[in-house]
Amino acid sequence: MYRTCGGNKQWLLMLLFFSSGCVQLNLREQNILCFLGLFFFICLQLNPRNREPLTSLLFNHSTFAFVFVTDMAGGVVQQLLRRKLHPQFINSSLLSPIIAKKDDAGSTSSRSLRAVALLGAGVSGFFGFSTMAAADEAEHGLACPSYPWPHKGILSSYDHASIRRGHQVYTEVCASCHSMSLISYRDLVGVAYTEEEVKAMAAEIEVADGPNDEGEMFTRPGKLSDRFPQPYANEAAARFANGGAYPPDLSLITKARHNGQNYVFALLTGYRDPPAGVAIREGLHYNPYFPGGAIAMPKMLNDGAVEYEDGTPATEAQMGKDVVSFLSWAAEPEMEERKLMGFKWIFVLSLALLQAAYYRRLRWSVLKSRKLVLDVVN
Repeated sequence: MYRTCGGNKQWLLMLLFFSSGCVQLNLREQNILCFLGLFFFICLQLNPRNREPLTSLLFNHSTFAFVFVTDMAGGVVQQLLRRKLHPQFINSSLLSPIIAKKDDAGSTSSRSLRAVALLGAGVSGFFGFSTMAAADEAEHGLACPSYPWPHKGILSSYDHASIRRGHQVYTEVCASCHSMSLISYRDLVGVAYTEEEVKAMAAEIEVADGPNDEGEMFTRPGKLSDRFPQPYANEAAARFANGGAYPPDLSLITKARHNGQNYVFALLTGYRDPPAGVAIREGLHYNPYFPGGAIAMPKMLNDGAVEYEDGTPATEAQMGKDVVSFLSWAAEPEMEERKLMGFKWIFVLSLALLQAAYYRRLRWSVLKSRKLVLDVVN
């Protein structure tokens, strides 16, 4: 439950308080509590990243404290009224109607206090959530839309032609700044290229190797076992060349970002002019899907930026889709094999289940169909 609420203590405590209050109050106030509890839970689910700014955090702390203190005060008032209106030495039946009326009055006052507390919590929660949603969009980026990727189905596979085009986009556009240190050339064999094509591709790079028999380092042409080349020697060189920004490694980028594939595609195709009132520092570019809205990477995908070998029109959306397909494969190269193996296991276990059901029917049919005769005479 705590993880479902995104680890948000304030909303979770508020929801638990509303749930516990349902046991103590009458039906009408139970409806109020259930409605407010459902409202706060929906607020949690609508929050795309379940994070709050500092103002909303303090606001929710004060809201919970207000409701909790008011509830405790109502309980104390109710207990005091009961003690004063029910002394131990009063046993007369004549005073019982009066005591009952006073007790009802005390309960009514307590319920009124709780109703006021719940109303205040609802109003404050509404405005707090509105503030939180607006601040979340500015701080964590605009929520990206969901795209129908062809490999997201249960039995769907990668579009290998798209992977090949995406590798071309990465090589010609992205590789000058971003590395893919976990991918080797041999990983491309049988996925997007033939072995001969990959060998020729790897031979185009120079790899530092050694030492040789004389104890010296040397360079050699690349082999299938070599990893993709690094654009920079180290992180300091990468930051110096990019104005202090460090281009992340793309090997697992679709797994390392929230809503990975949709986020990467929205980021690559989401560049636009900043709206009125938004100032972007020199050297940065406005992208509403990036946290903070200002990103150091300029727009790299433009229509006609690459020329596909198969003649596919190289539009911005097409290049974005292809490079995301390539990055998705790089993050999960075993996905197709995993799905195929899972289908095989489900099929085999289904056959075993049918066999077990038939064996049970055959084994127990004699026992279930037998007839017992009771001879009471002998």
